[in-house]
Amino acid sequence: MQLFTIALVMARVKIDLPAQFIFSTSLSIRVYDLNYGAHLGNDRVLALMHEARVQMLKYLGFNNERNGIEGKGIIMSDAAVVYKAEGFYDDNITIKIGATDLSRVSFDLVYLMEKNNGKELARGKTGIVCFDYELGKAISIPEPLKNKLVAG
Repeated sequence: MQLFTIALVMARVKIDLPAQFIFSTSLSIRVYDLNYGAHLGNDRVLALMHEARVQMLKYLGFNNERNGIEGKGIIMSDAAVVYKAEGFYDDNITIKIGATDLSRVSFDLVYLMEKNNGKELARGKTGIVCFDYELGKAISIPEPLKNKLVAG
């Protein structure tokens, strides 16, 4: 009798960093960001990225994601995270954001999350589509947003 071994190989997610970051913020890992392993939970990484994205929009002069960009908004089309290290309660982290792959209606935001000691915690990417919530459809990137994304 012969035994066969089947090796399943899963492609790893790779997130390249942008040439420049347009925004940076500092946040702390809170107790409710921890999972049962007492370290930063994977779902909370997305929540921290969301917080950083909202802060970035305010920094760029836009007041919200729904209708704060000349009456229009943005919607997330996809997300990816690559974990590099564990984060623990009360760790201070820096999240840097850069924009890549601008098209007519969408762009990617790339996030670099680092501990204050410089150790990389995670990388993330969110696909962002400009969206008219009243019409329920994708729209072209508003010029003021586009200009700020590429100007850095």
